[in-house]
Amino acid sequence: MRTLQKFIRDNNGWMAIFGKPAVNFPLDQADVDDILRTLDANLSPENLHCDGEISPAEAQHKYQFYATVARELEQYCTQNNLNYTEPMEL
Repeated sequence: MRTLQKFIRDNNGWMAIFGKPAVNFPLDQADVDDILRTLDANLSPENLHCDGEISPAEAQHKYQFYATVARELEQYCTQNNLNYTEPMEL
């Protein structure tokens, strides 16, 4: 669950810039839904490839990171009886 924790920590940093509340464990369904929306956005081809500004290898590394986050989130949801919907771009 380290990758999920890193993702949440990094995302909390961005949310703080915009004055939005941090996501903390234990996660509730609203937190899971927000994380899934963020994953969907991050996995869009434009965001994943930084509009063509990064190499295919870098984009693949980003994809693997987000795929790991999604797997860990799915496990967390299963263990905590929360609903999980796989991101569209996985």
